[in-house]
Amino acid sequence: KSLGPFISNQVLDALAGDVYPANVETDLLALRALFGDFDASTDPAERRRRVVESQVILKRLSGPDVYEQTKPSGPAPADLWSLPIQYAKGVGPKRAALLARLGVATVEEALWYAPRRYEDRSSLLPIGQLVPGVAATVCGTVIRARLSRIPRRRMSILNVTIEDDTGALQCVYFNQPYLEDVFKTGCRVMVSGTALAGRKGWTDLRMDVPHYEVLDDEDEPLHVGRIVPVYPETKGITSRQLRTLIKGLLDHYLDGMADIVPAQVRFRQRLLPIRAALREVHFPQSPGDLEALNQGVTPAHRRLAFEEFLLLQLGLASQQQAVKEEAKGVRFDIGTPLVGKLRALLPFRLTQAQERVLAEIQHDMASPRPMHRLIQGDVGCGKTVVALLAMVTACGSGCQAALMVPTEILAEQHYLNMRRLLEGLGLTAVLLTGGGTPKARAAVRKQIETGEAHVAIGTHALIQKHVQFARLGLVVIDEQHKFGVLQRKTLLAKGYRPDVLVLTATPIPRTLAMTVYGDLDVSAIDALPPGRKPVRTRVFDEPERRRAYQFVQDEVRAGRQAYVVYPLVEESEKVDLRAAIEGAERLQQSIFKSVRVGLLHGRMKGEEKERTMAAFKSGELQVLVATTVIEVGVDVPNASVMVIEHAERFGLAQLHQLRGRVGRGAQQSYCLLLSAVAAGVEGSAARRRLDALVASNDGFVIAEEDLRLRGPGEFFGARQWGVPEFRVANLIRDGALLEQAR
Repeated sequence: KSLGPFISNQVLDALAGDVYPANVETDLLALRALFGDFDASTDPAERRRRVVESQVILKRLSGPDVYEQTKPSGPAPADLWSLPIQYAKGVGPKRAALLARLGVATVEEALWYAPRRYEDRSSLLPIGQLVPGVAATVCGTVIRARLSRIPRRRMSILNVTIEDDTGALQCVYFNQPYLEDVFKTGCRVMVSGTALAGRKGWTDLRMDVPHYEVLDDEDEPLHVGRIVPVYPETKGITSRQLRTLIKGLLDHYLDGMADIVPAQVRFRQRLLPIRAALREVHFPQSPGDLEALNQGVTPAHRRLAFEEFLLLQLGLASQQQAVKEEAKGVRFDIGTPLVGKLRALLPFRLTQAQERVLAEIQHDMASPRPMHRLIQGDVGCGKTVVALLAMVTACGSGCQAALMVPTEILAEQHYLNMRRLLEGLGLTAVLLTGGGTPKARAAVRKQIETGEAHVAIGTHALIQKHVQFARLGLVVIDEQHKFGVLQRKTLLAKGYRPDVLVLTATPIPRTLAMTVYGDLDVSAIDALPPGRKPVRTRVFDEPERRRAYQFVQDEVRAGRQAYVVYPLVEESEKVDLRAAIEGAERLQQSIFKSVRVGLLHGRMKGEEKERTMAAFKSGELQVLVATTVIEVGVDVPNASVMVIEHAERFGLAQLHQLRGRVGRGAQQSYCLLLSAVAAGVEGSAARRRLDALVASNDGFVIAEEDLRLRGPGEFFGARQWGVPEFRVANLIRDGALLEQAR
């Protein structure tokens, strides 16, 4: 029973531990394939056949000349990676243009062009044992090929009849007249497809457009009679053509390929050599591996994924090393008395987690090398005050600090909160956004340029060409994923190698942090301030809407405040905005007649938004109807309940961000998700998101679930995050492998 796994492991250990000639690799993989699904239930005759075949392989492997390396038939290894595909054997300019649509420009890219899935066409049956409705593969001799044309319908039908000792099968091909030259009378072919009953019943079987292969006595079949790779296609080039092309490239170029993963690493990680891995990914030997192949978890897939991760980590390590070795930046005075004065002004003490992260930041700032650090922390954990202490440290050393945030509301809130504290230290803070008059913006730019402004807080307006800093020493970027790569680089270019601090309240799964932020040092504020209670979350279906708002009324009567959030997406912005405005009017006129209801959305003028937020913070407004402009940074401790309308339209991470606007005081807080997606709707991704939010308040747990539900590309939204596109590796499936590569 354990013979199959034992032999498989022995072969993998052998391949991982040394470099072998291609013929030895092929024999070892064939040996593993023989025992891939070998167990006590295997037919005795089949078991004997496999043992005999394995003895032949072992005898060949023990021969005196087995280790004689054959001379590579292709170019030198260094040339392989960059050889344009059009110059490869059997390609040419026309086919190269088609391959370019698939992202294949070189031989190396073609060899790494992994199958999308695999089909098992290895089950060979005599024609007489075919069953209608069941897929199978048969082998026979062509006895007739007849082409019929139907001019009125511009159609052709090729009827090919093949037979073996047990019966005959008709194969039908539509609009492929050229196949008449392929199916020559007397040639042996293998076809694979689903058998269908003909008009004469079970005695006259047919297959419509089956996969086919004309058999050659020397070559093994590529398209039938085996596990067959199916590739992503484009117009003008089929999976069948890709199989033929890649087989030719493997035969012609693979033996000359060098393995970039050292032998000791391969042995430690039990990895196949690159040549064996590429052959196995494209043309696997073992039929028992079909499920593992389609899941991308075979030893061959694992080997290729490891190499992709290893190259990524080497690149990130190189970037990080370059930052450390670059010319000196600013060595800040972390003992500046301004930090102690700011601590004295704060109405609370930092948590242990905040103190730990602040110490890590100050250690970086005391170094002459520029800091590049990411602070991760859940909503409400106190990242902003840690960043403010870092900015004050920079100011205490005669430098300026800049804080760039994604929205005007958040910029205004940070400015109002920080200005009061900074004034107590004799420091000047300015606000620069797209709002205000041109004259006012010009005055702020002048303060930044002359150095009169010690701290500049703003949106993307900070990166405009005519904004110049006197001595920018520290750049703090809040919610980095809201900005494009070029926007961030533009801000950094405004200082002389400034220190960089990146803040994010969108917890990032560890595997993604190692790819997107692999060149940054990472700190985590992993504890909330004392006294905070987890927000209780519940989903209300449409019929329960009245109960949800009754609960909000009770909270408001108890002296609390509430948010009601409406979705706002670009594609339907006008409709969504109207829904929010009408929703505010309806709530004021029906449910909340005796309290004041405010409205906040991104289309309002800056001063109007500021007045509305100030009224809500002071308690003048009891209910605030808003779009997702309140997603980040809005802080009203007395707000104890949030209603999210059409919650099924939000992403999981966004729902968690919104929920973070409540639960910022000592009282119990609640998040009510109103959804049109009923409970128990099978397979509903929207419902799974809502259920995940109900199940956990931990942002990191939610981020992992969000990644699992959406996948890396959609998780990050646009490509501006810089998530690498892997050809074989999968961040969700291969997370442990990424750790090993790191």
